[in-house]
Amino acid sequence: MALVQTTVATGISVTQPRAQETIASSRKRVARLAGVFYLLVGIFGGFAEGFVDPKMYVAGDAPATAANLVANSALVRIGVVAHLVDGTFFALTALTLYVLLEHVHKSVARAMLVFVVIAVGIISLNAVFQFQALRVATDGSYVTAFGAAGSDAIVMILIEIQHYGTLAAQVFFGLWLAPLGYLAYKSGLFPRALGVILVVATVSYLVDLLAAFSSPELAKQIHPLLIIAPAIAEVWMVLYLLAIGVRTPRAPIAALGRTTVAR
Repeated sequence: MALVQTTVATGISVTQPRAQETIASSRKRVARLAGVFYLLVGIFGGFAEGFVDPKMYVAGDAPATAANLVANSALVRIGVVAHLVDGTFFALTALTLYVLLEHVHKSVARAMLVFVVIAVGIISLNAVFQFQALRVATDGSYVTAFGAAGSDAIVMILIEIQHYGTLAAQVFFGLWLAPLGYLAYKSGLFPRALGVILVVATVSYLVDLLAAFSSPELAKQIHPLLIIAPAIAEVWMVLYLLAIGVRTPRAPIAALGRTTVAR
C-alpha cells in the first residue's frame, strides 16, 4: 500500500509540473501573438492617423483640403488601406487577449471585445468617408455637377466626418483599456502597475475627447499631458507581451500532490 502511495505521489509530482509548464508555454505563445498584433495596430494606425490624415485635412479650408487629396491621391489610398488593416489587427489583438484572459472574468473580457468591435466599426466607416472624399476630389464629374466650390465643399464635409469620427472612436480606444487593465491586474500574468496605468489611460482618453468636442482651445493645451498615460500604458503592454509574454503564476504543486495522495 505504501509503495502504491509513493508511486502515485511520484507520478503527480512529475506530471503536474509538466502540465503547468505546458500551460505556461501556451500562454506565452498566445501573449506574444497578441503583442505582434498590437504592434501592427500601432504601426498601421500611427501611419494612417498620425501621418496621412493630418497631411490631408486643413481645418476651415475646403479648397486646400481638396487640393491636398488631389496632390497626394496615392498616399490617401495607402492611408485608407492602412486604416482597414489597423482595424483588422485591432480586432485580432482583442480576440487574442480574450483567449488569454477570459478565465479571469468572462463578462469583463466580453466587454473588452465589445468596445473593440465598436471601435473597429468606426475606423472602417471612417476609411470609407476618406475614400469617397478622394473620389469626389479627383473625379471631374463632381466639379461639372456642383462647380469647383461645391465639389470642394463636399470633399470637406466627408473629410470632416472622417476627422471627427476618428475623435469619436477614441471613446472606445479608451474604454477597451479599462477592462484590459482590470484583467491584467487580476490575472497575475502582468505587473499590477501595468493594469493600473491602463485604467488611467482610459480616463485620459475620455478627458481628451471631451475637451476636443467641448473646448478645442483647451484641448490643444492639455492634449500633450493627456497622451502621456496612454503612451506609457500601450507601449508598456506591447513590449511586455513581445519580450516576456506573461508571468508564470506560482502553483502549490507539492500541496496538490499531498492532497491527491491522501484521497
